Amino acid sequence: MNKYEEYPITSYLPAFATASKGREKYFYAIIKVFSEMNVIYFLRHSVIFCLSLLSIITFAQDKPSLDTLLQVYKSPQCGCCVKWVDHIEQAGFTTQVINTNTLTEIKTQFAIVPKQRSCHTAVSQQGYVFEGHIPAKVIKRFLQEQPDNAIGLSVAGMPVGSPGMEVENNFMPYQVVLLMKDGTTQTYTKIESAKQQF
Repeated sequence: MNKYEEYPITSYLPAFATASKGREKYFYAIIKVFSEMNVIYFLRHSVIFCLSLLSIITFAQDKPSLDTLLQVYKSPQCGCCVKWVDHIEQAGFTTQVINTNTLTEIKTQFAIVPKQRSCHTAVSQQGYVFEGHIPAKVIKRFLQEQPDNAIGLSVAGMPVGSPGMEVENNFMPYQVVLLMKDGTTQTYTKIESAKQQF
């Protein structure tokens, strides 16, 4: 047993309680505590604790948040899909890109009706689906709101000027629609200009 364990700081609480009777007793109590405890033992374990806490904080910062991690299913040859992935990563999302030649089956698996399909399908860790060239800011809004009975969002087709589909200064207005559990859709937002996407 070392001195720190033999003389716990709590044993000197009565001395602190009587310290108010005189300044000399107050300083005497402090000196007594630190002279009896093993300061090296205390500092060594404090350093170990701080390093452990720092490693936990660093791990938590490095680990992607569930709200920003997306699995992206796309064709190996799709260039505009790569550009869209760049767009959402620049907006703070973390992606796991899965190149596949079975996109039709994947879209069917996630209940994306044919008329709402596009070239790639992203899936969040909560199970929401994001089909096509949806602006990152709209996905973030959806994840914050999580509308009732919705399975995700879609931008059908490949609108010119949407994220990943930039062609010089050309832009075609488009809608982002809610995909509902019953197979229906609702307008979520309308994108009227390229600037509105960012």
